Amino acid sequence: MKITAIKTCVVNAEMRNWVFVKVETDQPGLFGWGEASLEWKTRAVVGAIEDFAPMLIGEDPQRIEFLYQKMYRQSFWRVGVIGLSAISGIEQALWDIRGKMLGVPVYQLLGGRVRDKVRMYTHLGGGDMRAVYETQYSADPQPFIDLALEVVARGYTAVKVLITPPTETLNSIAAYRYAERMMAAIREAVGEGVDIMIDCHGRHSVANAIEFCRVLAPYRPLFIEEPVPPENVDALAEVRRASPVPIATGERRVTRFEFRELFEKQACHVIQPDLCHCGGLWEAKKIAAMAEAYYMGVAPHNPLGPVANAAALHFALSTPNFLIQEDMLTDVPWRFDVVKHTLKTENGYWLPTDAPGLGIEVDETAAEKHPFKQEIIHATTVRAHDGAILDW
Repeated sequence: MKITAIKTCVVNAEMRNWVFVKVETDQPGLFGWGEASLEWKTRAVVGAIEDFAPMLIGEDPQRIEFLYQKMYRQSFWRVGVIGLSAISGIEQALWDIRGKMLGVPVYQLLGGRVRDKVRMYTHLGGGDMRAVYETQYSADPQPFIDLALEVVARGYTAVKVLITPPTETLNSIAAYRYAERMMAAIREAVGEGVDIMIDCHGRHSVANAIEFCRVLAPYRPLFIEEPVPPENVDALAEVRRASPVPIATGERRVTRFEFRELFEKQACHVIQPDLCHCGGLWEAKKIAAMAEAYYMGVAPHNPLGPVANAAALHFALSTPNFLIQEDMLTDVPWRFDVVKHTLKTENGYWLPTDAPGLGIEVDETAAEKHPFKQEIIHATTVRAHDGAILDW
């Protein structure tokens, strides 16, 4: 059996473009799907997939590890997040092909199930932080409360929210009071039976990250995510040592080589590889295995499309130190109209599928109704590493 073509299908889902990857073979009707979505880098990822295709045409799609190494190493220059996203989508599609060939779901090929269902959470968003700043942090927490209660009513037992103030005012008393007020209101609304995670998007410096964690600690967040920018692991390790609450990070890191330093310096409690960026399913399993040796949990990042959901399900079902899985099910109402699938949810959990492969197929005719659109990066104000204010 040989690979005959590698194609992409781009679907605009308003917040981002989904990049679906199709690997075709010379066996009639046998092909696989993966996802390589990377926000604001759609054309770059599609181009990277096209660059990798000549390396793979004519190869046996069953040699998944070999083909991964060929893409990663034969490029000579390390490929970075764009290249790794392309590799991830192709790699997922190879597992889909292998599962279909053998007539088994992919999780059976990754070691089999270690759990019977997969706990999920969804993101409440972060509101208009500029508007919050301009009203001197007097924003009403009710929108967060309403969203949280809506999510809980759908069966979820965990939510995540962005309540980190604008970067230029992070260390003000008003900023801490704002975050505390929002967190207190959400905690009171959902009660103690629902976990709350806090997303920071790397906005803090070390000092105010530590204080931010201390302020929110009484409300028992499940974890605080990416409190400082991802480039400096020593800075994150300092926050982790001083923080009274668990620290999570990793959505902007790729391959086990970039995660190694996090483990060796014990810079977090929870890692968050993205299966569409880190190198794919097998690379994520290697990252998780390394994390297990340091007693770290795994909570994969995934605000992406429905094929990414399917891949994440198989990873979670087969990974012993899996903690919880992010999903994004309300970005567009037609999310599952562009795929044919066997995925099922129940009370905030994904359930196993017995369908061969990943259990999902892109409906290319339906996908054509939502063609590529350029994503817009809205103007914002951010703090540089040296503290200077940058207007973009």
